[in-house]
Formats: sequence, structure tokens, C-alpha cells
Amino acid sequence: MSGHKESILREPLITGNDITFAKITDDILSPVENKPNKAWWIGFIVSALGACLWLFAVSYTFWNGIGSWGLNKTVGWAWDITGFVWWVGIGHAGTLISAVLLLFRQNWRNSINRSAEAMTIFAVICAATYVVSHMGRPWLAYWVLPLPNQFGSLWVNFNSPLVWDMFAISTYFSVSLLFWYTGLLPDIATIRDRAVGVRRRIYSVLSFGWTGNVKTWQRFEAVSLILAGIATPLVLSVHTIVSMDFATSVIPGWHTTIFPPYFVAGAIFSGFAMVQTLLLVTRKVLGLENYITMFHIESMNKIILVTGSIVGVAYITEFFIAYYSQAEYEQYTFLTRFVGPYWWAACMMYGCNILMTQLMWFKKVRTNIPLSWILSIIVNIGMWFERFVIIVISLHRDYLPSSWVMFYPTWVDVSVFVGSIGLFFTLFLLFLRVMPSIAIAEVKLLLKTSSEQSKMEQIKEGHIEKAYVDEYVESLEKFDSVKQEQYAKL
Repeated sequence: MSGHKESILREPLITGNDITFAKITDDILSPVENKPNKAWWIGFIVSALGACLWLFAVSYTFWNGIGSWGLNKTVGWAWDITGFVWWVGIGHAGTLISAVLLLFRQNWRNSINRSAEAMTIFAVICAATYVVSHMGRPWLAYWVLPLPNQFGSLWVNFNSPLVWDMFAISTYFSVSLLFWYTGLLPDIATIRDRAVGVRRRIYSVLSFGWTGNVKTWQRFEAVSLILAGIATPLVLSVHTIVSMDFATSVIPGWHTTIFPPYFVAGAIFSGFAMVQTLLLVTRKVLGLENYITMFHIESMNKIILVTGSIVGVAYITEFFIAYYSQAEYEQYTFLTRFVGPYWWAACMMYGCNILMTQLMWFKKVRTNIPLSWILSIIVNIGMWFERFVIIVISLHRDYLPSSWVMFYPTWVDVSVFVGSIGLFFTLFLLFLRVMPSIAIAEVKLLLKTSSEQSKMEQIKEGHIEKAYVDEYVESLEKFDSVKQEQYAKL
């Protein structure tokens, strides 16, 4: 493997001309082993305040009941289910990056999979809190488990979408957690070997006796592939099941077979946008520009563009099917999106998810870090409005005009959602302090083949045609972590 040379025309996955195995370890473990910087503390304090707001809002809901939310007899689902579907969707990118790209041997995943997997776990936790909160009687949450309840012979209602969600979310969380932690074992052992005192004992327990011998690595790789094979169907199944919460109903705007693929594409779309939001800040604050390069950023932007375009086709298909069906209630539901009282929400949905995403056709946009970060936030705003439009607009005007009513969120609705964002970022920032945000062992595999340093060695050897070298050097202009002047000396 050490003798393998990658094509000079491939853009490097690791930049810098002084990278060694020891430097990779030091750079990635620096946030874990050293005191947090000022930027981390600012982010953590703000996020922790949001998490406290979430704890207060959820406690208030448990004490006073769901009546504290803005729900009414017509709009029985609103911000709660919107937040639930939004968080489940965000968690999809982690599984796609970890499992699917691993099976397809896409090495560019090695620098971003660890943070994406952690994001998945934290997003699913936030989603699960909505399910429990919406039950009304959270102390009976165990009723959704496939066990007879205290009445003895009465089982759960397997026709209920709530039970489907429990199966989907619990399976997704279990496999994602196992996949994430399995991948962490070599890196936890590295921290263990460098730590002293109490930290060493803690990481010794967490590493499960990892020794790093050949047999251990063989089992590690075999388990990773097995878990990737198990997790890959979850990319399609989990959000498909979530979409069936709506598709199995008879509500106009919901009762449609396009929802499963539509929701899956939207989940990957929003998930990659959140990965982009997190990693663009992480690489700057933690000084990881050499490992999360412009190639990674542009690749994620391309996936956002593709999945965003699929979502746009789904939007068009929805309108066409409503027109083609000649069902007046279905047609009215989609007409209401533009001429009804919630027209502004629909405009936000289509504007953020379709119009703004199409800017990524331009390479200058895909390789512009501030603009990419702003667009990633816009995508997730648009995807939240998508779920709001599907849920609230379809419900607020029923078959009976006498039942038409507006939904107005209360401070509790807003606090639960904003607080869940605070909870998510609190967990993610704590993760950055105790675990490496990049898979050290996997990145080291790329140093001899896919790094800028290895490609410079190929150029120095003089066996590559000048035209190819010039093309390679020209492709490096977009990299913010590459020193162009060093190539003039070659």
C-alpha cells in the first residue's frame, strides 16, 4: 500500500508540506488535550443557555400539559412534529457519509465522518425528545415499546405511526451509536496512551482494551464493513417511515406516494447542510484547514446541489399530481400555499430550498467559504419551513370552512425549538472537547497517497509531464490552506 501513487490530477485530501503521522495526531488531539480557546467558551456558554431554555420549556410542558403549546382542535400537529422531522432529517448525513461512502470507498469521507456521525447521534436525541414531549403523558412513554403494557394482554397498536417512529428512531440511533463508537476505539486508545492520571484510566476503560495488533485491526475493519452494510438501508428506511406518518393519512397534501423518496432526499439535503455549517466553523476554530480542505467543502456542496435539485423536482411533481388528479381538495391545498394566510412560509420554503441552492452550480460559490456557510444555514431554514408548510398549511383549513383556524405558536413552542438547537450545539461542543473530531487513524491512511505532500514528491521526481503538473497546480488555487509560491520553486 505504501508504494501506491495516486494520480497527480486528483486534488489532495490533506494539504501542507510538513505533515507527518505525529503531526496529524498532535493537530487533531490538540482540542482534546489542551484547554479550550475563547471561541469554544463563547459557543459553549451560548449553547448551554439555549439548553437551559429547552429544559425549562420542556419541564413547563410536562407540568402544564400540551395545552401550553399553540395547538388547537384543527391544527393538532405543528411546531412539535415540524421539529421532530427536521431533526431526524439532519441526522441522515452522518449515516450516508459513514456507511454509504465507506462502502463506495470514497476516501474524502475520512476527514468528515467522525463529526457527521456525532451530529447524527445528537440530532436523533433532539428528535426523540419531541416524541416524548408530544405524548402528553411522558411517564407512559414505554407503551410504544413492543411489550404488553400493565393491562396484561393488551399490546401496542402496530397500526400507529408513533410505534413505527419508535422502531425507526431506536434502530437508527442504536446502529449509528455503535458505528460511531466502533470507529472511535483506535483514537481513544491513542488518547489513552498520551494521557496521565485519571484521564488515562477513563480512556483506558473507554478503549475496551484496544491493542492495535494486526488481529485487532482485521476485526475492526470487518465490523466496520458489517455495520456499514446494516446502516446503509437505514438511510432509506428511517425517513421513509417518518414520511408515512403523513402519507398513510387521508389529509389533502399528505396522502401521496411521493413522500418517501421526497423525504429521504430532503433529509440528506438538510443533513449535509448541517454538516457544512458545523465543519466550516470547526475547521477554522480548531485549526484543521489541512485536513478539512476545500475539496471536502466543494464535494459536500455538490451533494447539497444534487439533493436540493431532487427536492425541487419533488415540489414540481406535487403540483403536477394535484393538477392531474382533478381532486378539488388536493388542488385547493396547494393553491393555499400561495394565496392563503401562510403564503410567506411557502415562499421561504421554495426560495431557500430551490432558488438559493441553484447558486451552487457556480464553482466560485461552491468554493467560497463564507458564502457556503451562509447557504448551508439558509438550506436548513428552508427545510424547517418545508416541514411547517406540509404540516400546518395542510391542517389549518379543513374540509369544513367552519373549522378553519390559524395556528399561532406560544413562547413554549418557540422555546422548545430554540432550546433544542442549544441542546444540540452543547452536546456537539462537549464532543469536541473529549473526543477527536476527525478520525486520526483513517486520515493517516491518506498521507502517503492522497496528500499534497505526496504529490509534491511525485513532481520532484520529475516523471510527470509538465502539462499535468500545471493543471494540478492550477486546481490548487481554490485551496485556502495551500501555499502557491512553493510550486514556483519546483
